[in-house]
Amino acid sequence: MSTEQSTTDRHFVIKASSVSKIYGQGEGATRALEGVSLTVDKGDIFGIIGLSGAGKSTLIRALAGLIKPSSGQILFHDTDLGALKGKRLRNFRLKMGMIFQHFNLFSSRTVAGNVAYPLEIAGISKPEREKRVEELLKLVGLSSKGGLYPSQLSGGEKQRVGIARALANDPEVLFCDEATSALDPRTTKEILDLLKMVNKKLGVTVVLITHDMEVIKRICNRVSVIEGGKIVEEGLVSQVFAEPKHPTTKQFIQGSSHEIPEEFWKPESPNRRLIRLRFKGSSAGEPLISQIAKMYHVDANILLGWIDCLQTTIVGTLVVELIGPAKGIEEALGYLAEKNVHHEVLIPNSPHEVLTSL
Repeated sequence: MSTEQSTTDRHFVIKASSVSKIYGQGEGATRALEGVSLTVDKGDIFGIIGLSGAGKSTLIRALAGLIKPSSGQILFHDTDLGALKGKRLRNFRLKMGMIFQHFNLFSSRTVAGNVAYPLEIAGISKPEREKRVEELLKLVGLSSKGGLYPSQLSGGEKQRVGIARALANDPEVLFCDEATSALDPRTTKEILDLLKMVNKKLGVTVVLITHDMEVIKRICNRVSVIEGGKIVEEGLVSQVFAEPKHPTTKQFIQGSSHEIPEEFWKPESPNRRLIRLRFKGSSAGEPLISQIAKMYHVDANILLGWIDCLQTTIVGTLVVELIGPAKGIEEALGYLAEKNVHHEVLIPNSPHEVLTSL
């Protein structure tokens, strides 16, 4: 469900328009969100990435209807969440599932009891609850753990219980609030694969927040980058990853890849350029480096390289040192641009900065 769809067959589930959230009043007021607009389409695994304090937790709670924005509008399909009250609001929340960073399980309830809790609140009969709990525990790989208590589980198992509980009322949207932040890398991978399976098998739209670009890379098809309560960049993960525009986005992407050893950073020269190339789709399989070496008489010293599979799109990254005549280097960069290869000229002696984005 989370593959990149054409614009003609997409239908939004959640749409935020100019949403702001202000806590407090006067000089002590805090703007947690400011003019946020985004669209989550049916079947998306939509990632919201930002540093601590960027506003992502406030945003996901607003999208889930847990807090009310100070201004702006949030639609669930064609329903304005701001207009929902009482029973209508409770019915809406049944269509939402929430997974938390620290699991939020009841220590006094068994695994089965935790999963059954939202079904009890919804007034589901005991036989139906037991059947649904059995189905969900099987789905998340915990069929044999129903009688255990949370204290007897590993962190990954606790989060699986959290996922099963969030799916109990067959939600249309699953919200994940830093769902893997408390887990080790191997368990994180397992939980992300489980969320991906839930999205594909059950058709549940997933909205997750994170500060980790690896999470975005692994399962998301669309991403919004948030900073200071504002969305600074948004789009398909493959597009944003291949051609990041905002400095914050570039920092996240660079932080999820290898750094260039400092010994490769040399004084700037017209006859030498250090560049980062990003190849998207079919261009990732073309021998472009050997082509520019032959055509423009430049030497290409490959310093770093890797390939990421982002859903259905391949994005390759190379850090290359081009050495040769200044004219040849400029023509080679022009040729790469014609081939839709995004490239950045890097500042010498400053491994974390970019001089020019071409």
